[in-house]
Amino acid sequence: MRIHTAAPHQPPKRWAISPVSSLRRVLGLALLGLGALSATGAWSQSFPTKPLRLVVTFPPGGAPDILARLFSEKAQLGFPVVIDNRPGAGGNIGADNVAKAVGDGHILVMGTVGTHAINGALYDKMPYDMVKDFSPISLIASAPNLLVVNNALPVKNVPELIAYMKANPNKLSFGSPGVGTSVHVSGELFKSLTGTSMTHVPYKGRQFAIPDLIGGSIQVMFDNMPSALPMAKEGKIRALAQTTARRSPAAPDVPTVAETVPGFEATTWFAMFAPANVPRPVIERLNAEVQRVFKLPDVQERLKTLGLDAVLSSPEELARYQASEIVKWAKVVKDSGAKAE
Repeated sequence: MRIHTAAPHQPPKRWAISPVSSLRRVLGLALLGLGALSATGAWSQSFPTKPLRLVVTFPPGGAPDILARLFSEKAQLGFPVVIDNRPGAGGNIGADNVAKAVGDGHILVMGTVGTHAINGALYDKMPYDMVKDFSPISLIASAPNLLVVNNALPVKNVPELIAYMKANPNKLSFGSPGVGTSVHVSGELFKSLTGTSMTHVPYKGRQFAIPDLIGGSIQVMFDNMPSALPMAKEGKIRALAQTTARRSPAAPDVPTVAETVPGFEATTWFAMFAPANVPRPVIERLNAEVQRVFKLPDVQERLKTLGLDAVLSSPEELARYQASEIVKWAKVVKDSGAKAE
């Protein structure tokens, strides 16, 4: 009888790794890692290589323009930040210009709740995707809108305005700096929650609407607080209420709409975006500069006097906030029946 002795177990040859090849692999991976780190460092150190262009999607004078110019004045990136006002279509024209730009970080947009959260629900056909066509950089600030009226309108508060509108359906007109702006949808939300009606009159910018509000061609506006509050203090228009859930420290004596209309809240926010696919080191460099500028004591004081709250974020936090705002405003637009004219 033959006895078969099993050969000592040997690992399959394809698993055998010599010390030399193992060392080569470790060195190779280390070199790859160093290459990635040096590439990241190169992006960060070489950016920017020319002046930056910061697109503002509304004319000069409003809150997005003020914020953009503050950044332009205070930024220390080695090259100037040039402001480029491109108004129209509720901010879509300027935002689309950036959405289609080269994603190297030299072209940016001061995005708004309108251009990056509301317009997708208002317009049947958008020229850009509010999420996919942009790289989030940072939230910058938020503010209430201020419900203001022409001085000749015989109302002193929100209950009187609602009563007047119900007694005079469609007699009043409310202006905005464009379809899809927070100013526009604040008015639509007000109509929806109060069961009233008034006519929306869109302008190409607030500076065109304000003279008509003062003159009486339009009677109502939900203007950004940084723009409207100084004029209300001067007595050129009358402030009835602010649109956030709580009163802003900038206007503690002005009640909120929610104090009369429970559930009413409309916050304007502003954030910086770049085109899609900007390298991460460039985004981090821009985020760091936004954080530095808007934490400066004099900038913080300037924002406070305008009724703006600095609300800074990481790119990821901005992306999550934008996603939640898109859902919120889509419901508001649907419930109100508002559409871009």
